[in-house]
Amino acid sequence: MTANPIAETVASLMPRAKAELAELVAFESVADPAVAPRSECEAAANWVADALRAEGFQDVALLDTPDGSQSVYGLLPGPEGAPTVLLYAHYDVQPKLDEAAWVSPPFELTERDGRWYGRGAADCKGGFIMHLLALRALKANGGVPVSVKVIVEGSEEQGTGGLERYAEAHPDLLAADAIVIGDAGNFRVGLPTVTATLRGMTMVRVTIDTLAGNLHSGQFGGAAPDALAALIRVLDSLRAEDGSTVIEGLEGDTAWEGLQYPDADFRKDAQVLDGVDLIGSGTVADRIWARPAVTVIGIDCSPVAGATPSVPASARAQISLRVPPGQDAAEATKLLFAHIEKHTPWNARVSIEQVGQGQPFLADVHSPAYTAMADAMRVAYPGQEMQAAGMGGSIPLCNTLAELYPSAEILLIGLSEPDARIHAVNESVSPQELERLSVAEAHFLVNYARSRRA
Repeated sequence: MTANPIAETVASLMPRAKAELAELVAFESVADPAVAPRSECEAAANWVADALRAEGFQDVALLDTPDGSQSVYGLLPGPEGAPTVLLYAHYDVQPKLDEAAWVSPPFELTERDGRWYGRGAADCKGGFIMHLLALRALKANGGVPVSVKVIVEGSEEQGTGGLERYAEAHPDLLAADAIVIGDAGNFRVGLPTVTATLRGMTMVRVTIDTLAGNLHSGQFGGAAPDALAALIRVLDSLRAEDGSTVIEGLEGDTAWEGLQYPDADFRKDAQVLDGVDLIGSGTVADRIWARPAVTVIGIDCSPVAGATPSVPASARAQISLRVPPGQDAAEATKLLFAHIEKHTPWNARVSIEQVGQGQPFLADVHSPAYTAMADAMRVAYPGQEMQAAGMGGSIPLCNTLAELYPSAEILLIGLSEPDARIHAVNESVSPQELERLSVAEAHFLVNYARSRRA
């Protein structure tokens, strides 16, 4: 990395950053009381609030949002007449999943093979630490040249929309000239990347009932309608033979123009087993950034352990549908409901409950803020040009902010590159990426302030 005062300061702060990230990762801040105690989220929120106060932020507050979670807000005033930049991260995390599959404890930051492992290390507690590093580097080198608002969400992973609804009810709170969402990631380690698109999502639970209660499969099997078999047929109907998502009325052949994702690289990043085919048609970039994708993320039925020879009376599944830019998530939800109802066999009783929804997002990568970020990335990643890629995940807040503040420029960066394995066991963050992106964000704030003065 080319020596410069900001980069040198960030490098000197990395041991502190590791210690702070370890403290933050230690909170099992899953925003679902069925998975983790609410006190864990409350403790993480208070940790974030204390960190902001220690950096001189004013008006630091824990915001009680409509979904029962708390988001943390703070304001760091800049020079008179300076633009305002909103920095976003979230402190809530995905569940640990199979704890036995973690090489080290999921809520204990552990260094291994040059990476820091722990749930939330990359997604997105590390994003908050990135913001702190950038601001500390600027304060040590002449001061922060913009007014900074920080918002750290408490239920992003749940998709329950608490912060979106709060922002809509308090439209002045998060108003800014530019917004940096620290919840995305580089295309791969060492390649500076902004995320130009996000797929939206809808989440539904499907319950199929066929009998008043389970029946002996020897006495009734063959004529009694099997609820689990009916559910399996419904789920299978959502995909074509090649695995492509097929929902009547939902466009599924859009092509991605831009940075491509070679099949071999994707297989390696996704850890696809040898001999197992990828699913879908078109390029990998088409499939994960430009087209809808359905995933069955959970099924409730009789477990194998302790199973009895009986015909299931009821079965339930949770389905995630990712919706690409150019399509409306609400309309996609209606089409998904209609598809499920149409493909439920044997006149079985089907009920569908929507449990989450977020619209897709498309950024203007030719705006002045993106030019400022590209210049900053060149400093942080010598010899590399900033790339624009898509991301298959969803950040519903982006669309809320775009609607509330149509003149604001929204940029998405972050630590969730493929090796981070976010949402999976053994999530980790690259400390080198944390350092470089912190340098990039600091230089972006300098560049952006300068561009607004010009």
